[in-house]
Amino acid sequence: MSRLRIRHLTGFSYAGEAVASYNEARMLPAHTEGQYVLSSHLRIEPVAASHEYVDYWGTRVSSFEVLLPHRQLSLTATSLVEVRPVAHPDTSMGWDDLARVAGATAPFVEHLEQTPLTTPPDDLVALAAEARGSAAPCEAALAICRAVGGAVAYLPGVTNVKTTAAESWAARAGVCQDIAHVTIGALRSAGIPARYVSGYLHPKPSAELRETIVGESHAWVEYFCGTWHGYDPTNLIDIGERHVVVGQGRDYRDVPPLRGVYAGSGASSLFVTVEITREA
Repeated sequence: MSRLRIRHLTGFSYAGEAVASYNEARMLPAHTEGQYVLSSHLRIEPVAASHEYVDYWGTRVSSFEVLLPHRQLSLTATSLVEVRPVAHPDTSMGWDDLARVAGATAPFVEHLEQTPLTTPPDDLVALAAEARGSAAPCEAALAICRAVGGAVAYLPGVTNVKTTAAESWAARAGVCQDIAHVTIGALRSAGIPARYVSGYLHPKPSAELRETIVGESHAWVEYFCGTWHGYDPTNLIDIGERHVVVGQGRDYRDVPPLRGVYAGSGASSLFVTVEITREA
């Protein structure tokens, strides 16, 4: 078990004045089987009334509008989360059973369909088909995750939020968001339901108690082969006590930390800082 305190600061600085902005934030951790949120709070500056709800995918959303002129929009999410390891029971689900379950249940069907960000090129489809081979779904899914994670280098600056899985795979490079999209595309092409997970990863396994580490938002995948399994293809590790889930969906577009529109200034720049402290 670990207890992590997360401070996530993000927002927009405007070249001039924004006279109004309308936004959604997905920055507060979720309650899950292995994760308990002890406290969480979102501070918005300028002060704005917000509406809290849980979206279709189960992610906590803060919707708000700022109707006064402002040169900067700043959000600070502070959370304390207890993370426990999740034991996955052995599953003997075969391909026929997986196809029957996934094809008849809405959430699985939605996580089998490709999106513009996850659609894989032919050679990635072939890689997934080879991994599927004679292996059971769980073994094939893990093999696909490891193959993609081993083939795509983590390289900031070569992609953006609109980069597709096909483009990242062609470059064999990208950030965690891109590697997750490539992995999801491969898994879905093999008939394995897969979803995009947005959250945080404590970047230093050996961190001392109460040592604050500069981190960043992170993304990984979950695949279904009888139960949902999480895997971090960027770091080639299972999901564990250093991962904190914020939300999940079909791809990044379902779970961006901050999304909005504004009127006024013609240019804006995004700023982000994440700090993670292990407290237990």
